[in-house]
Amino acid sequence: MEHTTLARRIRKTGFSCTRCGACCRGTPEDANLVMVTPAEIDRLVAETGLDPNSIAEPYPDYIRTDDGGSITFEWCLRRNTSGCIFLDGNRCRVYDSRPWICRTYPFMLEGKRLIISPCDGIGREIPPEEAAQLAGLVLQRRSEEEQEEERVRSVLSAGPIPTGKRVLIDGRGVRVF
Repeated sequence: MEHTTLARRIRKTGFSCTRCGACCRGTPEDANLVMVTPAEIDRLVAETGLDPNSIAEPYPDYIRTDDGGSITFEWCLRRNTSGCIFLDGNRCRVYDSRPWICRTYPFMLEGKRLIISPCDGIGREIPPEEAAQLAGLVLQRRSEEEQEEERVRSVLSAGPIPTGKRVLIDGRGVRVF
């Protein structure tokens, strides 16, 4: 989707964040997962000084293999009983380093289709320059996601996956758990 078309659709939809924090309150039991790439984890490590394993965990949906193993792709932010581990009240403690999904919420592109997640901020007026900026972020997110998908494909084509193991495959390689 072209930037101006996307910006026009975002403007027509309308959006203004209410700063309610609802999008960050998903718990470990629900499906409100924030997927993150290795590069996003690196940014969060640099900002917080935390160990990567305390920031992210393997995405919980696995594909079972015939040999008794399982494979998942990518990572998701860890959550606690209140939601995202970086949520402090209704504020994000890592706002400047937040992942793409958080920067572009409630919008994302699936192919050429604009997906709009439920949010109390939908339908509120958005100035043209903010719609254009958000459209740029949505397009940049899609580009980053496509690049990570290509890196994952390269990892998959580079060699065998350990058999009978639980593995995570991301753009940096294969990790056995």
